[in-house]
Order: sequence, then C-alpha cells, then structure tokens
Amino acid sequence: MTLRILATGGTFDKHYNELNGTLGFSDSHLPAAIARARMTAPVALEQLPLLDSLDMQDADRQRVLASCRAAQEKAIVIIHGTDTMRETAQVLGAAKLQQTVILTGAMIPYEIDNSDALFNLGFACGVAQTLPAGVYVAMNGQIFAWDNVQKNRAAGVFQPL
Repeated sequence: MTLRILATGGTFDKHYNELNGTLGFSDSHLPAAIARARMTAPVALEQLPLLDSLDMQDADRQRVLASCRAAQEKAIVIIHGTDTMRETAQVLGAAKLQQTVILTGAMIPYEIDNSDALFNLGFACGVAQTLPAGVYVAMNGQIFAWDNVQKNRAAGVFQPL
C-alpha cells in the first residue's frame, strides 16, 4: 500500500532563523523526516503551500480537500498546523472521503531538540494504514475522530470535545 503524505506547513515544518530568533518556512522537513524514520512503506509526498495554520483560509482547506480527492492512495497523512487542524478535519470529514485521512502535526518544530514531530509522523503513518476509511486527528499517541477533537491550548494537547 502506498501512503500519500501532504505537507501543508504548521509548526512541524517551521525553520528557526538564528539571526533574528524567528520561526518561518523554507523547504519542507518531510523528505528528511521520512528518510530518518526509515519507513519501508512506499510514500508519495505532495507539498502544498506551507502555511501557519492560523493563516489558513477556506480556499487553502479546499486545496487540501482537492488533493485528497485526487489521491489514488487509500491512506493519507496530512502534516498540518495544530491551531486550526480541527477546522480542516471538519472540512474533510464532511466530505465523506473514501480514504483513511490522518491529520497530524507538532507542538515543537522538527529541527528543534525534543520535537514531537518525528513521533507524530510515524504514529500517523502507522494508523493511516490500519484504521477504516474516515478522517482522524493523531497527536502524541492518541487518535481522535474528526468530529470529537479539540486542542487544549493551556495544556498543549489534543483531547475529546
């Protein structure tokens, strides 16, 4: 089974600028993360415009939906910012896709020590190959249905509604 991974940005893909101390986007970390994870399942990587999820608009969510609809793969992992992951999951869930779609991301950028990015990527790729068709959020070892998830900003975790 080939796995499709969609890169949309979020904290996962942010780069730290040592000169001014800011986080921003450059190239996606996903090629390196996939290689580092030593995944043996075939992977098709698709990079959409990399955005902070707070900057995502309806048109951006429709672009993600269009990519899912166009995908031949039955398992799709979407790397997404955590702040509006739930909103994108709702758009995808309402579309009643016939694939298994997993949204995941990171609270700490991939290139920063102690990041949760690589774990979340591996976890999401694993469950994408085993869960039935539907839309899910997979973060920090937990899986949530698209219509029963929220980000607890105070605790920095995802939880059921």
